[in-house]
Amino acid sequence: MTFPSGLIFGAAYPKTIITHHIYMYRTNTCGELRLTDEGRTATLAGWVQRTRKMGGMTFVDLRDRYGITQLVFNEALNAPLCEQANKLGREFVIRVTGTVRERSNKNPHLATGEIELIVDELEVLNPALTPPFTIEDETDGGDDLRMKYRYLDLRRQAVRKNLELRHRMALEVRRYLNDLHFLEVETPVLVNSTPEGARDYLVPSRLYPGKFYALPQSPQLYKQILMVSGFDRYFQIARCYRDEDARGDRQPEFTQIDIEMSFVSRDDVLDVTENMFRTVFKKTIGADLAQSFPRISYDDAIDLYGTDKPDIRFEMKMQDAAWLAECTEFAVFKDAVAAGGAVKALVVKGQAVNYSRKKIEELEAAAKIYKAKGLAWTKVAGGAFEGGIAKYCAGAEVEICKKLNAQDGDLLLFVADAKYKTACTALGAVRSKLGKDLNLLDPKVFAFLWVIDFPLFEWNEDEQKWDPAHHMFSAPQERYLDTLEQNPGEVKGDLYDLVLNGYEVASGSIRIHNPELQKRIFNIVGFNPTDAEKKFGFLTEAFKYGAPPHGGIAPGLDRIVMLMAGETSIKEVIAFPKNTFAVSPMDESPSEVDEKQLAELHLSIRE
Repeated sequence: MTFPSGLIFGAAYPKTIITHHIYMYRTNTCGELRLTDEGRTATLAGWVQRTRKMGGMTFVDLRDRYGITQLVFNEALNAPLCEQANKLGREFVIRVTGTVRERSNKNPHLATGEIELIVDELEVLNPALTPPFTIEDETDGGDDLRMKYRYLDLRRQAVRKNLELRHRMALEVRRYLNDLHFLEVETPVLVNSTPEGARDYLVPSRLYPGKFYALPQSPQLYKQILMVSGFDRYFQIARCYRDEDARGDRQPEFTQIDIEMSFVSRDDVLDVTENMFRTVFKKTIGADLAQSFPRISYDDAIDLYGTDKPDIRFEMKMQDAAWLAECTEFAVFKDAVAAGGAVKALVVKGQAVNYSRKKIEELEAAAKIYKAKGLAWTKVAGGAFEGGIAKYCAGAEVEICKKLNAQDGDLLLFVADAKYKTACTALGAVRSKLGKDLNLLDPKVFAFLWVIDFPLFEWNEDEQKWDPAHHMFSAPQERYLDTLEQNPGEVKGDLYDLVLNGYEVASGSIRIHNPELQKRIFNIVGFNPTDAEKKFGFLTEAFKYGAPPHGGIAPGLDRIVMLMAGETSIKEVIAFPKNTFAVSPMDESPSEVDEKQLAELHLSIRE
């Protein structure tokens, strides 16, 4: 009995056959039979995709995980059997036995499209209700309906292909890291509650009333402990949990490729990560990535793109244009510069004619989301300016075009603000929208970029304190060690993010391995010694026993697979996702529990 190992896509994964002797219901899968099998007797089992009656013939498309095979029932040969086939509904589970025959009307879109099975025997293994949406690549089910009936949605080829891609990607990650002598080590799922930026999911302890475990936001502390333990190369495909507010395309539980190494510098971590993705993308989807990923500092990313996760599939860099305060009469520019702020400019090549006032207002709306007060604009036409702020630029058109490298037909966009970062991020949002509007975002291009030299701390305006930009265990760059406390806002960390097509797909750092330095960081971010000892004392204690220099990174598996698959939502690459509100429509979790369970945990619900 032959049985394919899986539905394989791309030249990097040729079709393979393995043999099993435990499958009693079928001799072959629905994606396996070919013209070379003509004349064979075969038994298939699967789900009814659709039925069609043509004259005295009934055709049934039978589907399983591996593909679709056309079944033929001939009324002239076996009228009772054909009548039975006519009663089959969509998604009925059936088993059939018949003879493989060459199709007269071949289907080039099916791997099995050259053959059909002339059925001699039919057994209904299980009838089915009519599905609430079509089990097709293009389904008529909305997100909530698909998640409520996820077991039906998972039968769709489009979703199944994504999960198979996820499997292959994880497999290649394991192979790559194993070849480099990394050890996969599982870390605890019930851990001590340690704030890492988001809220913990808490798990009450029945045996210890009033005490709680937390589900890990990441394996951060345990992988550092492993470095202290001498496991110099660790990885784990780890489940992580964060109790965050509803935030679009986020999930309360997610998967990351957790990697940590001892005796390494930043460049070592970046090289291992780059090579991993070049290998994985090539072997999984046949994509050739750049031999070296570009690197840009955080400051330059904000200055040129208005974001720390820029999409570099298209150029369109922002420009500093504070000099406009001197050569124009536009008060908005003058006021922003006088207040110590910025004027940022964007030249949209050849698009003046395509952007009406209404479309420019849509761009302005994107800028205002990021606290811009407005979006200034004008168009270059015949050496002159038209529309928007044209009248304030009279006499300076040639100078402005020369400095901005603008030409006839270009659209000029500006954001000015008293706060430099506001001007950058607001115009960066406009740039991102332009990339989408102008179809500059080719999903088949994988443009990786390293963002480095992040600030180690960021100011929390609400709480009037310094917060870690990534987490509290990232090391400052060596040049700041003597002056950490003097001006935390100026300190750069040994931090790095990997960006792919405008998404942050990995974050990492060289870690602190000195207990005294770790205590200094705790103090800067507002942890008093008692609290720090209570929450992290086991880590700093471990550091006293010979902690090696170490660093790591944690690529987000869900998001990377999403981009590999050409999807726009991570829900499409997760078997059982939650919705935007962190709810599972299928099993209705989270749910209430009865009073007995609460009592056993020494809990009560407060209204």
